Parts: sequence; structure tokens; C-alpha cells
Amino acid sequence: MKFYRKQPIEAEQFDGTKQSADQLGLFKYRGGWYLETLEGSMLVSNGYWIATGTNGEHWAIVDEVFKKTYAELPMIPKAVADYMKDYKNLINLSFHSALYEAFDEIFSASQDVEHWIEHNSDVFARAWLDGYVVEEEK
Repeated sequence: MKFYRKQPIEAEQFDGTKQSADQLGLFKYRGGWYLETLEGSMLVSNGYWIATGTNGEHWAIVDEVFKKTYAELPMIPKAVADYMKDYKNLINLSFHSALYEAFDEIFSASQDVEHWIEHNSDVFARAWLDGYVVEEEK
């Protein structure tokens, strides 16, 4: 048996209101809210997650299944995101090398980035592997 990791998706939770239904593209039929999917219309209940695929297709996911299957992308500071982007995409370093370089005395990252990585290494690793969201500047 082979196992596969889920890729990040865009999803928003339906809260049962008309405003949420309008925002998510749901339509009312016989007292219920429905979502048009590739397989046809699907009844959507309060708490369902509406996911959007890479080609713009939509599907609904029950809250319990969604929480077991997906996790929010980690949020990291812009300076850490810039460091990661430089080392991952431009220089094409491995995760190990990016960590080593952050603490190397010659090629050290800024002290803010170094301090953040040191105290948030699990988040840094998850962001490196799965992607991330950049914190809004204060």
C-alpha cells in the first residue's frame, strides 16, 4: 500500500448564513443550501468546508473529516519567509543546509531570523515542507 500527503488547498467554512452562502457560491433549493460540484449538486450543511481545487472546482467536506485531513499553513514573519525563499528557491539548499546556514558565523541570517528559527524550529520545518502564510506587518 502507498500513502500520499495531501497538498494545501483553499477552503472556507460555511456558517449557515445567507451572506456566507452568497460568498461561497451556494444556492437555495427546497429549504437547503447546495453547492454545484463536478459530480452535480451537493447538499451543504452548516459547518461544512467548501474547498476549491487547482482548476477552480469546488467540493464540500464535513467538518470532522476536514479537521482530520487538513491543517492551516503555518504563519511566519516576512523576514523568515524571505530567508526561506532565498535559500530554498534561489540557492536551492536543502532543509539541513538552510538551518546550518542560519546559525553559521560567516553566512548567518539576521539575528531576528536566527532567533525566530531557533525558537520556532517545528514551525520552520512545517513551513519549509508544506508552505506558509506571511504574517502581516504591524
